[in-house]
Amino acid sequence: MTKILFICHGNICRSVAAEMVARKMIADLGAEKRISADSAAATREEIGNDIYPPMKKALIGAGYPCLPHAARQTTRADYDRYDCLIAMDEENLWDLRRIYGSDPEGKVSLLLDWAGKPGREIEDPWYTRNFQGVLRQIEEGCDGLLRQLLAEKG
Repeated sequence: MTKILFICHGNICRSVAAEMVARKMIADLGAEKRISADSAAATREEIGNDIYPPMKKALIGAGYPCLPHAARQTTRADYDRYDCLIAMDEENLWDLRRIYGSDPEGKVSLLLDWAGKPGREIEDPWYTRNFQGVLRQIEEGCDGLLRQLLAEKG
């Protein structure tokens, strides 16, 4: 099984939205025994908090189930536990280098790298307030990620 961990600043908007989007896409593809998705924060400031209400509203409005959630920070142990560590922006990548040290297995990437947009970031809706636009970016990234992972697995 390929285990994915999505990571953003606080684990209340982008990473948890990517988790919910990926989980639905995985279920729709019938790939639950092949791929799993989870999420975490790069920082500690939102630990224990649920999905940010405007992000939850955007997810539900687009037909994504919102499972119970409590934000958590990623740890060094997650590097060994997960196969793909997917960050939303460059600041998250910087935080992951601080937490994980190095990336000897090449597990760390940006979500939109998987959609053929290397180096492009998922904007932070906490600041932009563009929750629908961010959800579309996440859908594009998750679609590319899952297509590539399933193609690799045959």
